[in-house]
Amino acid sequence: MAVGSPRAGNRDGSYWGVLGKIVRILVALLAALLLVIGAGGCTAIASLPEADPGSGASGAGDAHSKLDALVERAPASMRGYSRDRFPHWSTQGKGGCDTRDLVLQRDGTDVVVKPPCKIVSGVWHSPYDGATWTDPADVDIDHVVPLAEAWRSGAADWDDDRREAFANDLDGPGLLTVTDNVNQAKGDQPPNLWKPKLTEYWCTYATLWIDTKSKWDLSVTSAERSTLLDMLNRC
Repeated sequence: MAVGSPRAGNRDGSYWGVLGKIVRILVALLAALLLVIGAGGCTAIASLPEADPGSGASGAGDAHSKLDALVERAPASMRGYSRDRFPHWSTQGKGGCDTRDLVLQRDGTDVVVKPPCKIVSGVWHSPYDGATWTDPADVDIDHVVPLAEAWRSGAADWDDDRREAFANDLDGPGLLTVTDNVNQAKGDQPPNLWKPKLTEYWCTYATLWIDTKSKWDLSVTSAERSTLLDMLNRC
């Protein structure tokens, strides 16, 4: 058929007409998707650990072995300690989220995040006392091994970069979302001075504590070791 024939021109026009419709449909779908995201908030993209608080804990047998391997010594002096020596809630991953934001997303369900990374609501279950919260202001991110306890058991000898890595460690088991006033009551106390209200969580708590001290090569006291052994006996 000749290139300039009317039949060829009609087929060409039909092709471009169909293509135009497809493009318009795709544009409309994209606009609708962006509208939904804008109305409902967006979840920051990040690589997060397991969602279950305590799911990163090793087994009881492994915890016994790790506890046996920890160096036992008296607490070091608190001279020079400050929370500022452990820069925490550092920005990590995409979307401008800091460590607190990421743990809230990891530990919560139905978490709503407004751009760039503001946690506005969700559901969080505190494993220390069994309470459930929907306002992020009602929960704290607990360092299972508190910063001051880390300082007393070896972190005083670290540089600030290593202390920052400890305070923001998303790959380890040392960060949990818990009821804020429970975390404040715990303070910087070791297990021989403070334990979670829920005794059924003691085994997990001891395992998380031991795993964290083992990963970061921190020491334990005699009283701490004895208490941790008692807690592991509940496993």
